[in-house]
Amino acid sequence: MFVSLYKEITSTRNLFQAWKEFRKGKGGKKDVLQFEYHLEQNIFELHRDLESYEYKHGPYQSFYITDPKRRHIHKATVRDRVIHHAIYKTLYPVFNKTFIATSFSCRIGKGTHRGVLWLDKAVRKVSKNYTKPCFILKCDIRRFFDSVDHSVLIKIMNRKIRDNETRCLLDEVVRGFSSSTSNLFERKGVPIGNLTSQLFANVYMSEFDHFVKQELKVKYYARYTDDFVLVSENRQYLEDILEPITDFLDTELKLSLHPHKVSIRKLHNGIDYLGIIILPHHKLLRIKTKNRIYRGLSKKIIKYKSGKVNKETAEQSLHSYLGTLSHADTYKISEDLKSNFWFEIND
Repeated sequence: MFVSLYKEITSTRNLFQAWKEFRKGKGGKKDVLQFEYHLEQNIFELHRDLESYEYKHGPYQSFYITDPKRRHIHKATVRDRVIHHAIYKTLYPVFNKTFIATSFSCRIGKGTHRGVLWLDKAVRKVSKNYTKPCFILKCDIRRFFDSVDHSVLIKIMNRKIRDNETRCLLDEVVRGFSSSTSNLFERKGVPIGNLTSQLFANVYMSEFDHFVKQELKVKYYARYTDDFVLVSENRQYLEDILEPITDFLDTELKLSLHPHKVSIRKLHNGIDYLGIIILPHHKLLRIKTKNRIYRGLSKKIIKYKSGKVNKETAEQSLHSYLGTLSHADTYKISEDLKSNFWFEIND
């Protein structure tokens, strides 16, 4: 168990460091500039509110983005987002120790690349180098971020956090938002886009991870946020395991599987996972992923040419996308990106 975290989270040193982390890439935002104009005053005022236990989470600004899927985003105030960073900075190492090795979302040293590499190795092992049958059960949680139950989340976190002040702060942050799935008896939802939501999602789903690995004894299992896969040489085994999985999610986490995003596929038919289609002996880039990369780089070039981002940031985006492409058979696409977008950046 972990104690005495509140002073670490709310120290002025941690708050200033949280501000520094939060500010990266947001220098031109109006609300960020306004907060920065009286930075020391705002940070010390926030510290005093936390020290006197008078801090209250503010309201969220709501809007939609399309990238390419339409998503409902809720944006907290700058003051609250500094707190989110301060909480994340302190609690991430605490909870990260409790996560299984094949939880790949929003963790240092993990990510989509590692998730794809793990699945590629797993199917190779199960299929005995593609010579035996191999099946993959792929599932997705229905409206995951909207469905996270506040009481369940707080209960899970309180098992590790014995510091009452930290418990109260987490309670304030969690209950500072509620989704449309909430009602008079159950408050639900964590906002997409919050840094704390990344941590909360992993803490919440870690319960399921340990159930699958320890209770169901599944050898080949991995999760990225609410998207998870199980690998087996036996199709019937995967069909049978769906029932205890569904029961646990419903009973313990108050979640349900998306009815149209549960599938069992043969490896030889291709497995679409985290933007990459895995097949025996090679990996392909999903068309949607390719389009998203071109769209993202085009937007970054427009921002670079209008002076909203610097050359270094634009080049970092290109290198990041090239890193994604390096995990599939995408030589032609990579060369096209380098010849076209590199020219645009260095023109």
